[in-house]
Amino acid sequence: MRPERAPEDVEPGDLPEVPRPREQDALFGHAEAQAAFAESIASGRLHHAWLIGGPRGIGKATLAYRVARWLIANPAARDVPRDFAVDPAHPAARQVAALSHPNLVALRRTRAPNAKTLATKISVDAARNALDLFGSTAGNAGYRICIVDSAEDLNANSANALLKMVEEPPPRCLFLIVSHAPGRLLPTIRSRCRALTLRPLSDDDVARAIARFAPPFVQPDPQALARAARLSEGSVAGAVAMLDPATANLVAEVETLLARLDHPDWRRILALADKLSARESDELFAASLDTVFRFVSAELDRRRHEPPARLAALVEVCDKIARAAREAAIYNLDRRPLVLSLFGDLAGALRAAA
Repeated sequence: MRPERAPEDVEPGDLPEVPRPREQDALFGHAEAQAAFAESIASGRLHHAWLIGGPRGIGKATLAYRVARWLIANPAARDVPRDFAVDPAHPAARQVAALSHPNLVALRRTRAPNAKTLATKISVDAARNALDLFGSTAGNAGYRICIVDSAEDLNANSANALLKMVEEPPPRCLFLIVSHAPGRLLPTIRSRCRALTLRPLSDDDVARAIARFAPPFVQPDPQALARAARLSEGSVAGAVAMLDPATANLVAEVETLLARLDHPDWRRILALADKLSARESDELFAASLDTVFRFVSAELDRRRHEPPARLAALVEVCDKIARAAREAAIYNLDRRPLVLSLFGDLAGALRAAA
């Protein structure tokens, strides 16, 4: 069971009533990634920096903390289990969950004592304070471990502070750098890391991961869980979002409107645009865009044997939608015109491809 959280205890990526990655005692999928770590540790030549990449919500940070937990619990062992299992009652498991072990530091966005929200980036001061760990001697002759979650949250100065440490690593250190978009990380950091790319989970693994969540998380009925897993694109976080009734209802509405693009229901589309224009509707808007892109992807796959020229309009509409969504976020634009043009452009592209 996860530790109780105070109301002010907020971290990036938190999901309601869901254990954080460092609190998870199970990992689904990613057997190849675990095997890569196991073989490297068993060889006695564990690379000092690993770049763990892949989409959000698929278990990258859970894997990082799982490896760190095992190394802390077994500082001198070479006989490595392929699943890196550690008894949840082991002191190392409790210390990792609480981030209280002296050999472990997590470099992530935090909230200042008097601030109302999380910092938007990891500051250079935060990076330097975390990296002070490597100026000390590790206890029990174990590894000193830094988990960066995630690399996208580093600003230029904090990324350079991390680079200096990765360039000249002290003995028995390990950097586990989580990244949702490794290609955007400094090339100098990437070049010094062993890259490990994680794939989206299977629908079954997504469902199994959610089924292990303990109370106070409320388990959904099997049909709702199966649907959420199917729509999650291999992300546990995505599936949890789909289990929210507001998100599930919105996705169902967008799917219905997309299925009727031959005769668009502009009254319902306008009502949807009004809903998505609200300031607090960022997550619903993101879910609606995911639904649209999923629809177009399925349409392109269904018609993959047709001449590319007939399908070009659909691809162009996707590019236009993605570009407009980015501009709306950057410039805080009204989303109503975007939503209306989205359905209109898709309807026109489907007619052109008919």
